[in-house]
Amino acid sequence: MAKILTVVGARPQFIKAAAVSRQLSKHGISELIVHTGQHFDDNMSDVFFREMEIPKPAYNLEINSLGHGA
Repeated sequence: MAKILTVVGARPQFIKAAAVSRQLSKHGISELIVHTGQHFDDNMSDVFFREMEIPKPAYNLEINSLGHGA
C-alpha cells in the first residue's frame, strides 16, 4: 500500500495539505503528517487542522523554539 509523508508549517502548505489529505483518505492511501511547528499562535497553526479537517500531525518539530539559522 502507498504511504505519503506530508510536511506542513505555513498557511499555503496547510491549504494544499487539506485537499491532498482528503483525496488520500478517499483512495485509502496512508498519510503521515509532520508539522514544522514554526508558529506557536493557534491562529497560525492549530486552527488549520481543525477548520480544514486535516488529520492531526504524527510529529511536531517545534522549530519555532530554535534560534534563526538553527
